[in-house]
Amino acid sequence: MNPDIPDTPTADPAPHPSGAPRPDGVPFMRVIKSYVLRAGRTGPGQARAYEQFGPRFLLNYDPSQTLDATAAFGRAAPLIMEIGFGMGGATAHIATVRPDDNFLCCEVHEPGVGALLKLVGEQGLQNIRIFRHDAVEVLDHMLPEQSLDGVHIFFPDPWHKSRHHKRRLIQTPFVNRLARHLKPGGYLHLATDWQPYAEQMLQVLSAEPLLKNTATEGDGYAPQPDYRPLTKFENRGLKLGHGVWDLVFRRV
Repeated sequence: MNPDIPDTPTADPAPHPSGAPRPDGVPFMRVIKSYVLRAGRTGPGQARAYEQFGPRFLLNYDPSQTLDATAAFGRAAPLIMEIGFGMGGATAHIATVRPDDNFLCCEVHEPGVGALLKLVGEQGLQNIRIFRHDAVEVLDHMLPEQSLDGVHIFFPDPWHKSRHHKRRLIQTPFVNRLARHLKPGGYLHLATDWQPYAEQMLQVLSAEPLLKNTATEGDGYAPQPDYRPLTKFENRGLKLGHGVWDLVFRRV
């Protein structure tokens, strides 16, 4: 797993809504989450960034409230959601080269959130807001359908072993959920450096009737968009002969 790129998905037991103990013999339903909690220590610079920039750039998760993006960003602009940004380097780069877009970023890994807050402060970025919360719950409870102009999911955990494939984030129900949250013409951009996962992504996205592939020729994979930078880990992999696959689909 690349530490400079998004956190990993899994399926974890959902708590009983009332908080009551589970009745004997009745299993909890399993739900997809957009992450796995990783070990890691928040450094002093990241801790200072939380203190200094958190009050301005961190958003509170409140399932009873629909997000007012215009109020959150202080302006009306196209809204792009990034699911899992790792340590935030690529996110800060994209926000820099696309200043006219607003980036709503979800990550649960505390050091990663601190690292992005630090970059936001150092670079004076105004078009990033962060939920330190599961993106799936943000989608379900705070964002209405057809509210997003784009979604980025870069290098989610491929869960290499066959028995773990069910933990992959890019599955049919989740892709349908993403598609319904996109405005007509909005886009979904995925990237992975694991070819079997790229093939599954392509199959799942191609089967979603609300999405259309922007790659009309060749093998169905898109050229790397100019705004997505190479991370140091991706660049190292390319030098070793590893491939990287981008997929860009649009909401019809």
